[in-house]
Amino acid sequence: MKRFNLQSVKTLYLAEMARSLRTVLQSIVSPVISTSLYFVVFGAAIGTRISEVDGVSYGAFIVPGLIMLMLLTQSVANTSFGIFFPRFSGSIYEILSAPMSYVEVVLGYVGAGATKSLILGLIVLATARLFVPYSIEHPLMMLVFLVLTAVTFSMLGFIIGIWADGFEKLQLVPLLVVTPLTFLGGTFYSIDMLPPFWQTVTLANPVVYLISGFRWSFYGISDVSPLVSLLVILLFLGSALAVLRWIFKSGYRLKP
Repeated sequence: MKRFNLQSVKTLYLAEMARSLRTVLQSIVSPVISTSLYFVVFGAAIGTRISEVDGVSYGAFIVPGLIMLMLLTQSVANTSFGIFFPRFSGSIYEILSAPMSYVEVVLGYVGAGATKSLILGLIVLATARLFVPYSIEHPLMMLVFLVLTAVTFSMLGFIIGIWADGFEKLQLVPLLVVTPLTFLGGTFYSIDMLPPFWQTVTLANPVVYLISGFRWSFYGISDVSPLVSLLVILLFLGSALAVLRWIFKSGYRLKP
């Protein structure tokens, strides 16, 4: 059996982390400022009209949703660009010719993308304290949802980076699919506030389950069962792993 090449994984991981440090304004400062503006705009504008949602102040209610919004978009963006650029420059063939398995390549890129997203998530969590008081009733489950979501959507970003053959396609899924689904997934509201028909329609949005489970870890309230939310994220994770395995086995968009 081939020995796991930890040094190669570490090299890829550190290289990706170093890239973020070189672009710290874009990678860290910009997402934090953008999320802070959501607190100011929605917390001040809508919070004056909606005092509470399910017994939680509106400002505190949107904290989990905003963290999840940032986590999903940044996980996809970080990893998709991380693997797309080597393909674009041609250096991907040096990585593929190295004595590394596809598992080690994925671990390096996805590990770095997930780490960056988790750091951003924790920074936003700390920043939110400057705007609103909030509680975390289930801190362990909060971390579980945070880590699983970051890893899963970093894998999705990796898949998008392999699939995209240009910068336009690289932005297509995050802008036209991930971000709209997150905004319509209960980031700023409870789906119980919607008419019955639209509640049913909204339940077809998978992001609803991620945000609902994450919000439950904060306040013990959710639109769907936390167990269902956990099962959905694990289903996402399994599906992403299956697609990645197929990509490397078939050489899809990796072989010249």
